[in-house]
Amino acid sequence: PLIAIVLLTAVTIFMHLDLRTVGDLGAITRTLPSFFIPDVPFTFETLQIIFPYSIALAIVGLLESLLTASIVDDMTGTDSNKNQESRGQGIANIINGFFGGMAGCAMIGQSVINVKSGGRGRLSTLIAGLFLMFLIIVLGDLVVQIPMPVLVGIMIMVSIGTFDWSSFSYLVKAPKSDAVVMLVTVIIVVATHDLSKGVIAGVLLSAIFFVAKISKIQVVKRQIDSYITFDVEGQLFFASVESFVDAFDFNVKNRSIIIDFSNTHVWDDSAVGAIDKVVIKYRENSNIVTIQNLNSSSKKLVEKLAVYNNTNRKVSSH
Repeated sequence: PLIAIVLLTAVTIFMHLDLRTVGDLGAITRTLPSFFIPDVPFTFETLQIIFPYSIALAIVGLLESLLTASIVDDMTGTDSNKNQESRGQGIANIINGFFGGMAGCAMIGQSVINVKSGGRGRLSTLIAGLFLMFLIIVLGDLVVQIPMPVLVGIMIMVSIGTFDWSSFSYLVKAPKSDAVVMLVTVIIVVATHDLSKGVIAGVLLSAIFFVAKISKIQVVKRQIDSYITFDVEGQLFFASVESFVDAFDFNVKNRSIIIDFSNTHVWDDSAVGAIDKVVIKYRENSNIVTIQNLNSSSKKLVEKLAVYNNTNRKVSSH
């Protein structure tokens, strides 16, 4: 890329081609930044203006940095410290603000080029920063003459080189929910030119599909002598309580009923309310109901909120 920039810039200058250059986009400051305290009133009104943008930048920057770290880990066969990366990025952005700089994060394109060029440690990123500073401060007069079409061409080649072409074959084989999330995210990013909106849409859509997936619960009935056992499998929470209650046959009288939660986790008060309804309905028909094999956290929640052993409390209707 560097050779292409030098050669094509030289061709443009010597042939006097009328092309838009870097300098046409604005002046380049050729001095080092100085430390200063931003003169911004620390009021609630100021926070109302800043907070939405800062949260959006933080989320997008963190997601892209973690995604970049995962890609680099796959390319190098290493395991990076994501927590350290996140903390370092946050501290750097805070300090950066006192020098008039913009918030930054790890970039997929630059990181992939760095790895493909042989960079493996901190020295490569340090040299990249120092070289960029050298270009701006020392060679600023030359940088402003670089034609924009040259940079556009390089970015296109970078995109082609960093694009995961195997994702097309994965898109065909992937579950429909994953494929929908990928397509919606890409479409929103391209349509709005805003990565944050695409990421937020993808996360929300993934959450909806995830809830729909784990809300499927199974209740298997087994009958041994005078005992009826119901084996519950799945996650019991607000989205699955209706299926849970509907899975039981309440036309049973004078029997011993065991509800086994070995393969289930009880998440919220709606789940406890559903258990209450099932137990109370069976007991109304003179059945003996036993709840067994709750894990520790589920047992603690049921003991705290359940009312099937307390006639003075009402069943949760959530």
